[in-house]
Amino acid sequence: MRGMGNMQNMMKQMQKMQKKMADAQEKLGEERIEGTAGGGMVSVIVSGHKEVLEVNIKEEVVDPEDIEMLQDLVLAATNDALKKADELTNNTMGQFTKGMNLPGMF
Repeated sequence: MRGMGNMQNMMKQMQKMQKKMADAQEKLGEERIEGTAGGGMVSVIVSGHKEVLEVNIKEEVVDPEDIEMLQDLVLAATNDALKKADELTNNTMGQFTKGMNLPGMF
């Protein structure tokens, strides 16, 4: 019946890992990631959970004649921030999936 002990041990390991993953996920939510465009004229701050928290636009980039450019800058800054959030998530959560073949984890 040695197999039972191994099974319990494995379950304990999994529970420990799940807790670590949950903690890491929670920490990601507290992260603040900034994306910028137009040389910092527009910046967007997102959380590690990809929630947009702030949009900052410098006054001098606001041109009523060229709303499209401003929209493009906001879009670019947002995408930049989200890309960085994805990278952070992959780096943070990747440590848990290394060496484990678990398709569809994230």
